[in-house]
Amino acid sequence: MRAESSPTARRKGAFVAVALALFCIQLDFFALNLALPGIAAELGVTVSAAQWTLSAYMLAIGCFFIVGGRVGDVFGRRGTLLAGTALFAAGSVGCALAPGLGALVAARVAQGVGAAFVFPVSVSVITNTFPEESRAKALGAVFGVANIGTALGPFVGGGLTEGPGWRWIFCLMAPLSALSLLIALVYVPDSRDASAPRQLDLLGCALVVCSLATLTLAVERGDAWGWESARTLAFFAVAVAAGGLFVVRERRARHPLVDLRLFRNVPYVLVTAMGSLTNMGYGVTVFLATLYLQGVRGLSPLMAGTVFLAPALLVALSGPLGVRLGRHMRATAVMALAGAVAGTGMYALAGVGAWWLYVPVFAWCGLGLGLGWTYSSVATQQVVAPARAGEASGVLLTFLVTLGAIALAGTAAAISAMTPQRPPEEAYDAILRLGGVVIVAAAVAVMVVRHRLVALGKVPPLSMRADAGAEPRPGREADRRP
Repeated sequence: MRAESSPTARRKGAFVAVALALFCIQLDFFALNLALPGIAAELGVTVSAAQWTLSAYMLAIGCFFIVGGRVGDVFGRRGTLLAGTALFAAGSVGCALAPGLGALVAARVAQGVGAAFVFPVSVSVITNTFPEESRAKALGAVFGVANIGTALGPFVGGGLTEGPGWRWIFCLMAPLSALSLLIALVYVPDSRDASAPRQLDLLGCALVVCSLATLTLAVERGDAWGWESARTLAFFAVAVAAGGLFVVRERRARHPLVDLRLFRNVPYVLVTAMGSLTNMGYGVTVFLATLYLQGVRGLSPLMAGTVFLAPALLVALSGPLGVRLGRHMRATAVMALAGAVAGTGMYALAGVGAWWLYVPVFAWCGLGLGLGWTYSSVATQQVVAPARAGEASGVLLTFLVTLGAIALAGTAAAISAMTPQRPPEEAYDAILRLGGVVIVAAAVAVMVVRHRLVALGKVPPLSMRADAGAEPRPGREADRRP
């Protein structure tokens, strides 16, 4: 059921389908944070137990990013996008109708798996649908629309929780994702890695899912179980063992799930590392701001969501802004700039209390953090071959989500350790300052590495025009534009 339409119409249709799907995923995730107290109250469970609605989603999405991206490359991105969107829509219906916490968590897992297939395949659909000259602009616009969901998430979640109830969050997601599915069904063209046979490294899939699942569980539940408990240590041991076996498997597999040569691409590694750090900072900052606004300032969920509008709006604008900067700056320079803005914003946020200063500093922080993790998805598509765009996106997103979960768990553990000796707001400020220093230091390190590569003649100098050469592809080192 595909329309016989012009290439321009197909591109517009693919853009709308992908942007709407990512908008739903972002809105869904960020709306639920402020709904946890309402979920706990209605279902008769503790807030800690209700936290599993977030943890289960992150667990599922983090485990299946790599699998989803490679399935799209091997078997076709259109079918993978349709399947992921349909599963996300079905999971949304299940969440809206869930009679208890168990059913709600199961439906969230379904949503997470669907989102894990949609996200990397969406990026590669745009990469393979749009011509090279307009690809970066299209990706930036897609993430701009998706980040509107990020911006509206806390406000929508707080408003619906205080109004008709948290279930309406999922009632909103179901028809929107169904509309995305219908548009994709009509307009999205199919594409795949023509050089790869229609075979999937199933053993590699099992190993990477096992490693990421046990690692995420250990990190998520370590504070509750005890970091030195036998259960936590056993999960960490299984994660390390499965991860090691995955690397061995990928080195020997004829058609690996992840081509490990990807990590020899220096621009890809730098962009992934900086994107992961800014995403960790984003998750930590949002978490601490939520605790601060509701626990220290005493704001309602709706008012707290209103405060989030300013930084979230700049996060939404960071996608198109990153593309504009990318026309004049190398990709690594854009990422380093994002780190500098984000790190200074986090550090400054720890030292302000007055509303007239807190809100603009929070917005500044959101701009840098949003630019970092948003532009990383655009930049990685510029430094890999389009045929393996899904794989590269899946690996990046796996790092973003897994390390983001580790950062949140570490933050929660640090707060628990510090709060008996000091007020909560002091603990929040100390964590923000540490995060800001780390991100700024990483931004400096990225530019130092880049300067060294320029001195060795491996990459062009920063002063060259960004459009003087194509982004690096495997086997095209001379064209590298980090």
